[in-house]
Amino acid sequence: MSAPIFDVAIVGFGPSGAVAAALLGQSGHKVFLCDQETKVYSRPRAVALDHEILRVFQQLGIAEAIAPFLEPFTDSCFYGVDGRLIRRMTMLPPPYPQAWTPSVVFSQPPLERALRSAVQALPNVTTRLGIAVTGLSQDAQTAMLRFADGQLIKARYVIGCDGASSTVRALAGLTLEDLGFDEPWLVVDVLANELGLAKLPKQSAQYCEPDRPCSYIIGPKNHRRWEISLKPGEDPLQAATTEGTWKLIKRWLGPGEADLWRQASYRFHALVADRWRCGRVFIAGDAAHQQPPFLGQGMCQGIRDVTNLAWKLDAVLKNNAGVGFLDSYANERKPHVRELTARLKDIGTLIGERDVAKARARDERLIAEAGGTVAAVPRQDLLPRLEEGALSRIDTAARGTLFPQPWVRRNGRSLRMDDVLGTGWRLLTASTAEPPGQNNGLPGLRLQNLEALDETDGVLAAWFDKHCCEAALVRPDHYVFGTAADAAGATALLAEAASAMR
Repeated sequence: MSAPIFDVAIVGFGPSGAVAAALLGQSGHKVFLCDQETKVYSRPRAVALDHEILRVFQQLGIAEAIAPFLEPFTDSCFYGVDGRLIRRMTMLPPPYPQAWTPSVVFSQPPLERALRSAVQALPNVTTRLGIAVTGLSQDAQTAMLRFADGQLIKARYVIGCDGASSTVRALAGLTLEDLGFDEPWLVVDVLANELGLAKLPKQSAQYCEPDRPCSYIIGPKNHRRWEISLKPGEDPLQAATTEGTWKLIKRWLGPGEADLWRQASYRFHALVADRWRCGRVFIAGDAAHQQPPFLGQGMCQGIRDVTNLAWKLDAVLKNNAGVGFLDSYANERKPHVRELTARLKDIGTLIGERDVAKARARDERLIAEAGGTVAAVPRQDLLPRLEEGALSRIDTAARGTLFPQPWVRRNGRSLRMDDVLGTGWRLLTASTAEPPGQNNGLPGLRLQNLEALDETDGVLAAWFDKHCCEAALVRPDHYVFGTAADAAGATALLAEAASAMR
């Protein structure tokens, strides 16, 4: 019997794999999705998300389903050697640029279950759980996966979203590059009772203390997390025992004030794949990179990967783009991941300084740089833009950044922009720019005049003023392809984008 053929096969039903399957399934493609495990992992691993990812969940139609499991991220206060506040991180102020809370904490198991339900409701997505991939081969037309039970499937493309120890990455001959961060930490999750909640800090914190650097994160409801640096010579297995864990968090809580939910020793790494593609095979998420968790970007990064890749695969599968267009996936995501990982390493180095004299000097420097008063810095300010790939050759400050999503009025209701315009290519023009004609070469392009959009809070108007432009061409993944100063420039942007996809 011949092997069934799919458009895309995805290995790994974690968040990245689920989002990839949902996006491609929504686009009408025949998708195969598999995982070695049969159920969602019952304990939290990721704990933070940002508004870019919530916008993706909006597109998938699960925003209402996951809302009960989200809460705004509190400020993160950095405390130095002597307990002084040396840095403070917050979220962007309202009106929120993506029409979602910019930074949230969440409960991963129910969110993943909502994702899985959305995927499994798509009739063109086939899921197989409890199976292990043992072989991978490819030719000019398809890639083929072999499973432990001897079954085979073929697909035009394969995406490995199968985690840090990725089988797909190994079978494709792709390797990870070490970016020079390797430290042992203990991650502790607890469910605090009323006594515990009364004692615990009301803001998340980074304790930049040389003896024991650690992070404290306020999760949703009564979920609290610590990430605790282990000292040289400490046994990670002992630290992760019940006795060892209570000893390390006794500064904040005792056994009668919370229940241990999860404790696990990890080595925080900074790794990125040298190549993200081998022919018809791609890797994404933890299979392609691993970064320290100091900004809560691990799951966000994986979802950015597959959101970037999915619309490009969709274009190629529908013959709206040439196969070479898929190279822009790694060209965009790899530099972005490397830059963000470097910034996360800097945060880790700041938190983890173990030399007391150097730590005190760090404290003095940060306070001096703040002019004596530590102001809150939005977490989003640390996220880089895309620098190369499927972007306009004309560099502007907006190119490669996430385009805003304002609230708009429609028939007496307030709606988020994507629910009105959709999520394909969009050209938005200010009031003085005449939109070009429809013959533009971009499939499904939506033309929208800013005045006719009728936004409620002036988010887009302020954005256009800030960037001194009259038009913005936005990609299906909500990133700005480029901006233009006039109608002629907008027409040239469309031609450039159509050329980039050939």
